[in-house]
Amino acid sequence: MSGHHTIAALADALGARFEGDGGIEVSALVHPDFATPDTLVMASSPEFLGKISGNARAALVADGADWAAHGLEAAIIAPRPRYAMAHATRVFAQSDAPGPGIHPSAVIEEGVAFGEGVRVGPFVHIASGAKIGANSLIHSHTSVGGNAVIGPDALLHAGVRIGSRVTIGARVIIHQNAVIGADGFSFVTPDTGAVEAAKASGGSASKVQNLGLERIYSLGAVTLGDDVEIGANSTLDRGTLRDTTIGKGTKIDNQVQVGHNVTVGSTCMLCAQVGIAGSSEIGDRVVLGGKVGVADHVKIGSDVLVAAASAVAGNIPSRSIMMGVPAVPRDEAIRSVMAIRRLPRLAETVNALKKRLSSMDSES
Repeated sequence: MSGHHTIAALADALGARFEGDGGIEVSALVHPDFATPDTLVMASSPEFLGKISGNARAALVADGADWAAHGLEAAIIAPRPRYAMAHATRVFAQSDAPGPGIHPSAVIEEGVAFGEGVRVGPFVHIASGAKIGANSLIHSHTSVGGNAVIGPDALLHAGVRIGSRVTIGARVIIHQNAVIGADGFSFVTPDTGAVEAAKASGGSASKVQNLGLERIYSLGAVTLGDDVEIGANSTLDRGTLRDTTIGKGTKIDNQVQVGHNVTVGSTCMLCAQVGIAGSSEIGDRVVLGGKVGVADHVKIGSDVLVAAASAVAGNIPSRSIMMGVPAVPRDEAIRSVMAIRRLPRLAETVNALKKRLSSMDSES
């Protein structure tokens, strides 16, 4: 829905109100540094409002902002500008959808079922038995495995790999080079292995060698709920005997690894470089900051926030805020950090006391 839009029409589309000249037409949403007379400036804070150049005519501002004082002729007023920004970016987003129909270079095997309005780009491969929902867009060099099911209005960007028997819900977005349905990383040794021995003993496993690693094949698949989004270069492994599952509305950033048998709830956010080991369970509305690592077989409750670069080694109850290595409740982690920062001064105090004691011993 790009093109030119009047301020009045945009305000209506965003569910916001406008003030000033509602007839002004704008063709893009821009940062204050790039304002021109035919753009809508994103000025969600007083700082951004103050950066608006002199030739701007309209802005998206917070409720109560004095937009007229900055030489603007109109403004869209939003109680939560960043939320309004989400809708505004959708309005001005440029579509790069494949052309209508199926590109001649695509390889479509027998038994593939297409819903109405599906578009398939060049060099796509769709294996036998796959089902593609109505109005789905599949960009170039994407592959869809046999008997995979893709719901309606899905968007698969270039180079996506969908494994066999994967199930994808409605309105799912998968970005470039993501892999959904890779084989799980699961191996076993004929005798007790190093990891098993270390867990059992709690000590050293230096005498145990991993001889003859045998693959455990992944017989399950991956299921993505409705409105899930997967970032570029992320990988979701198939389950061993059941599907790895991602709940509806969950958003996964770039370069995230979700191991075999993992269950992630609804409306979660997994930020860049998160790694979740096999068979862990993540509740609803959980946020894992960038580079968070989650050990295998861990259970994280709902409404949990784990700060970036934390390492989750044990279960976390619902409604917790955790941070650190290993991850502990935030208040405890902050106390530990503060204590560590005091260590140099404590060491100086101890050294001074040692010198005084040594001097007293010499005098006696």
